[in-house]
Amino acid sequence: MGRLENKVAIVTGGAQGLGAAIAAGYAREGARVMVGDLDGDGARAVAKSLDVPGFSRRVDVSAEADMAALVADTITQFGGLDIMVNNAGILGPTGSILEVDASDWDATMSVHLRGTFLGIKHAARAMCDRGLGGVILNTASTAGVRGGLGPHAYTAAKHGIIGLTESVATELVADNIRVNAIAPGSHLTPMVARVLTGRADGFDEAEEMMRARSPQGRVAFPKDIVGAYIYLATDEAWFANGATLVIDGAREVLANLSVSNRRT
Repeated sequence: MGRLENKVAIVTGGAQGLGAAIAAGYAREGARVMVGDLDGDGARAVAKSLDVPGFSRRVDVSAEADMAALVADTITQFGGLDIMVNNAGILGPTGSILEVDASDWDATMSVHLRGTFLGIKHAARAMCDRGLGGVILNTASTAGVRGGLGPHAYTAAKHGIIGLTESVATELVADNIRVNAIAPGSHLTPMVARVLTGRADGFDEAEEMMRARSPQGRVAFPKDIVGAYIYLATDEAWFANGATLVIDGAREVLANLSVSNRRT
């Protein structure tokens, strides 16, 4: 029996990258999964590829009607909701703060921070109504725990997600709903490949660049992050609440050490 047997999960941003890997990992552990993404065709393809029956829905996470419908459709299809993963994200504007367009800033906040807020709101309502508790996991980033690791809007949004996670966890603990964030470091996805090489399909070149920067001399992929999402969704993790789990191959730790203490 899988660790998530008989659980029902929603994964937003599930059409590719980390979201698709989370959906596949949950399905392998026995969960029934609703895959949500603005890319409806991509979400449908991921849902069809799962080890257990899955459903998909095209969703704009920044639109409240879409998020409410995503939760309602999941409950209609599967009879309940146990796990909500707010994972949808975009890179947003890059470059100097002097040049960032306010509309691009707002779009980044809408997907990351508003989308996470709406996912929490509607998932928590459903979980509270059902009365059986649940798990809400929010994808942050190492850019959310330290500045200078991502573009300005992206960094601000990820910091906001961590703050929102901590705030909401204190409210929902009374309803047996655990709310945690996961802050992955750089791992090879189409978005990261685009940042490093200018091409979403530039995986080989991006992998070479990432390996040169890795303290462990190896590159992480979405599959290397998924275990954290599985563990925090299980009943084993009942005592983990309001936390942010950083998974970055020690880069954050090493960044806090003096140069003289680092191994080269």
